Amino acid sequence: MATAANLPPAVADEAAVGAGKTAASPPASPGKKPRGNREARAKASVPLTVVTWLIAAIYAFPLLWFLLSSFKPGSELFSYPLSMIPREWTFQGFVDAWERVDFAQYFLNTATVSIVTTVLTVFFSACTGYALAKYNNKGTRLFFVCILATTMLPTEVILNPTFSVIRDLGLYNSLAGIIVPSVLTATGVFMFRQFFLTVPDDLLHSARIDGASELAIFFRIMLPLSKPILFTLAIFSFQWRWNDYIWPLIVLNDPKWYTLQVALRSIVGAENIDWPVLLGASVISLLPLVFVFFVFQKYVLNADVSAGLKD
Repeated sequence: MATAANLPPAVADEAAVGAGKTAASPPASPGKKPRGNREARAKASVPLTVVTWLIAAIYAFPLLWFLLSSFKPGSELFSYPLSMIPREWTFQGFVDAWERVDFAQYFLNTATVSIVTTVLTVFFSACTGYALAKYNNKGTRLFFVCILATTMLPTEVILNPTFSVIRDLGLYNSLAGIIVPSVLTATGVFMFRQFFLTVPDDLLHSARIDGASELAIFFRIMLPLSKPILFTLAIFSFQWRWNDYIWPLIVLNDPKWYTLQVALRSIVGAENIDWPVLLGASVISLLPLVFVFFVFQKYVLNADVSAGLKD
């Protein structure tokens, strides 16, 4: 093998320089990406970020106009030229809405329906989704397909038979008549089933070997793991029941059982609409939804479905 002493001077100098560079430069870390790639990706994400903010602004514009309009007097709502910012700020619409509508009773009715229905919806959807995901009985898939098929039916199609059942059960003109038909939803069953399918069966087998019962596995393992789905469905279910209008309008006949959305409809007259009162009442009715979302949104995270398993 040739040494540096046996090589020509020019070749020996180039070899020495190359060896010096190799010794001086540290080896590149396999996990560290070049800085140029990060800068290129950052520049490429700028247009996407701009488009995202533009879409968010488009969606937020009517909501912001609605909120600001609730602070305008009635004479300013349709005055030309229209302005987004109130020229004269007033809370009279909120005061008149609270005094004209029995908000305390309607809030209590709506909160009772929303909370009870949400709790029952989450519980029964979780039970059904767990059974469909982890018990391979004959006809389970067919039953799941039948549940999903109900989502293809418009709500108007099942209003008549549902009302007939509620009337025959003696639940007409009661809050129970609103709660019972809304307990189980195909959307909730689908969400829980798809999540439970991702939970490894080894986790359940390990719990059974340790002597855990089926109820203990469900309540102490599966439900805590499904916390993101649980809170997501709870937020959606509470929103659905709080904003529901058609079904309470059909079932309820006594004004003392009215929910908030049905009560707000009474503000709208046949020919004359008191817009400041209607806007103020609508904003007040949105506050519980905003509160529920901001309280529970932190729980909508990914769960570690492999916790407790050994590699």
